[in-house]
Amino acid sequence: MTDQLRRFGDFLISLGLVTEGQVQQALALQPLTGSRVGESLLSLGYLTRAQLQRALSLAVQKGDAVVLDRPPLGEILLGLRTVTAEQVNAALTEQQKSGRRIGELLVEAGAIDHRQLYEALGLQQRMAPTTEDAAIVDAPVLARGQKVVIIDDSELACALVEEGLTSQGYEVATFCDPFLALEQMDITRPDLVLTDLDMPGMDGNEVCRRLKHGPGVSVPVIILTANDEETTRLKGLREGADDYVSKGASMEELALRVEAVLRRTKETERMRRLFARYTSDAVVEEILRVGDVVLTGEKREVTVLFADIRNFTSFAESREPEEVMRQLNEVLGRLADTVLEFGGTLDKFLGDGLMAVWGAPVRHEDDASSAVGAALRMLHEVDALNASRTPEAPFELGIGINTGMVLAGSLGSQRRTEYTCIGDAVNVASRLCSLAAPGEILVGEGTARALEHLAPMEALAPVRVKGKSQPVPLFRVTPEVDAALAAVRAR
Repeated sequence: MTDQLRRFGDFLISLGLVTEGQVQQALALQPLTGSRVGESLLSLGYLTRAQLQRALSLAVQKGDAVVLDRPPLGEILLGLRTVTAEQVNAALTEQQKSGRRIGELLVEAGAIDHRQLYEALGLQQRMAPTTEDAAIVDAPVLARGQKVVIIDDSELACALVEEGLTSQGYEVATFCDPFLALEQMDITRPDLVLTDLDMPGMDGNEVCRRLKHGPGVSVPVIILTANDEETTRLKGLREGADDYVSKGASMEELALRVEAVLRRTKETERMRRLFARYTSDAVVEEILRVGDVVLTGEKREVTVLFADIRNFTSFAESREPEEVMRQLNEVLGRLADTVLEFGGTLDKFLGDGLMAVWGAPVRHEDDASSAVGAALRMLHEVDALNASRTPEAPFELGIGINTGMVLAGSLGSQRRTEYTCIGDAVNVASRLCSLAAPGEILVGEGTARALEHLAPMEALAPVRVKGKSQPVPLFRVTPEVDAALAAVRAR
């Protein structure tokens, strides 16, 4: 202990706050009073509370655990601005008489409440790393290059958390003003925000609300609080907080919570990128919101659409490859955009066509009608494209749609996977597409049945499909169906 007191005295000397002789006097008092060197310098009049608190903050930022040696509770409370120097001095005087703990005395005097005492004790506990804490200083791989913003109106609290996270390998920026922190978000661009709950002017829940629901990219938020009331936690969680951490938690727990939230966020972004290529933003958000979407393979009812550009091979044979690719990309681009607009999932491009699915990975009651609506829009898009091209080579589509059970999930190898659907319903939809005449949409029985409440479809003669023992019922989408779906969308 003497060596630690000596080091803190040397630290104060290096700051120019006291002299060697003054530190020696304070050290001489220590065996008699039991006071720490900082308290002794205060009682001797060589140091003010403000100077001691500033030195403490600098020591935290310096990261010298031995210098800190868990400063007295009174200094912590002063740093948190929950008590005045007069209140601390009065409590210390009473402590010398009664031997009672300073925290109990301050609560009894009404200077602080139990919540504030709990917060200060938690900070004091984290002040000097234990041997066990030191064992976890090895920075997790996830921390490298990750930036954390800390928002707390207490400079001391900011410095403590900053020291702990920096030792874990995180880049850290601190703000004592929540308004300034929010203004600087476009500059700091953090991967995670740690915010205190109780702050003047704007509390942590409001900080969270603005970060989650304001303009710009949402950032994960952890709220640090000494308030453990359920209603307070629920309010923060409703605003989108990713986690709540008590200010009494150890640095080890806080670091693990930060790492866990960042891992969840990373996985969410991976999922977002995976599905953004295949489906609409709305479906992606629903996948992430629901959270229990099965990607490894499950049976489910879907509506499958195949669209194929008719006579494209002959078109390609008479043109340069660059022209063929440009024209093909233009057509397929419009078709793919239509799939996403109608809430479908783009399964794959098939040369001069595509396959799309409604009902996987997220199911909706109107999947069949959305698929038919998308097919009708595709025909209109191709007509509009033809109107802007030379009339001698118009593009024409044939479309097949079928509703039924499939196996949906991620298929492939470790190096490459894709989300797709396989099964009889897919095969039937593909067969219907091959049978469709240019400008025609053919659908199976399940799709026709799902739309019969809107408008009847034209029944055609059943067709033979490979692998099916019985002919498959066949229907054609009519203009009445187009009008009925348009009326539904206009509501």
